[in-house]
Amino acid sequence: MTDFEHYDDNEEEYKSKTQVKREMEALQDLGEKLTNLSAGQRKKVPMSDTLRAALEEADRIKQWGAKRRHLQYIGKVMRTEDADAIAARLELFDSTSAANNKRFHQLEATRDALIGENGKSILDQYIQANPSVDIQQLRSLVRMAAKEAEQGKATTQRKKLFKLLREVQDAQLGLL
Repeated sequence: MTDFEHYDDNEEEYKSKTQVKREMEALQDLGEKLTNLSAGQRKKVPMSDTLRAALEEADRIKQWGAKRRHLQYIGKVMRTEDADAIAARLELFDSTSAANNKRFHQLEATRDALIGENGKSILDQYIQANPSVDIQQLRSLVRMAAKEAEQGKATTQRKKLFKLLREVQDAQLGLL
């Protein structure tokens, strides 16, 4: 009988030293992306107080060698964090990410549907799904954007409506 026949599928999967190193470098890269966020964006990312303090300290460090060592420390702290939740939140801040593009297109589709032919029923559905929205402001923007589109004028009101929809969604996602 060989050693492979004694392998139990329930045992934890073996990770090579290289795989462990790659995972640690990925956490360090994620930590470095956190250091590039503004203070306002960092507040919106779910993290422990230890990681938050380490990121604040990283802002104060200017020397390259010290900064590199501190990034390694941040990578070590990241081992105890929920890296998936942090990465998902970072993806929302990245304007080139697929998640951000999908969100943008969904908001555009919602805005266009509100302005379109069936706007009244869609408006009622939107208000029911988002009770925190300022209904008067929403109705006013929809009405002005529809009038603007009908006349073929500039897109000022459509932009304002999009901004309102984005703010409502940001509030739901905890980004505000």
